[in-house]
Amino acid sequence: MAKDYDPQMHTAEHVLNQTMIRLFGCGRCFSSHLNPGKSKCDYYFDRDLTVIDAAALESAVNIVLDQDLPVQERMVPRREAESLVNLSKLPASVGPDDPIRLVTIGDYDICPCIGAHVSSTGEVGRFCLISHGLLEKEAGSDTEQSVLRLRFKLV
Repeated sequence: MAKDYDPQMHTAEHVLNQTMIRLFGCGRCFSSHLNPGKSKCDYYFDRDLTVIDAAALESAVNIVLDQDLPVQERMVPRREAESLVNLSKLPASVGPDDPIRLVTIGDYDICPCIGAHVSSTGEVGRFCLISHGLLEKEAGSDTEQSVLRLRFKLV
């Protein structure tokens, strides 16, 4: 496995991503930095979260974690993976005949992933949103989309 993420934090990131999709209709984060102490995820999103949004997000993630859902991995042929998940972030080195590793969290989330995870969401702990806010657009940026940064920790 190429990525050496903290398994608890990495599993929390997957739950956070699916919760952002379900609550706000955005895509998975396009950038993340995961550490055992605190982490961040960046999303293309057109506004900051309200206080109510942030509380709902934190609560929804914790409800999923509290369900103690199984976290499983399986290797599937690329054609099967294409019918189940978005593969647009796969590295160019992944060939058309290479198997794809999918990580599932109960029936809540499925995602191609090479990182380490816990065996069930009950091992993650409590998700705490530390901060949220829109990042300023960089001059000369190739995208006009706003970026929402979420910082979080597990306790």
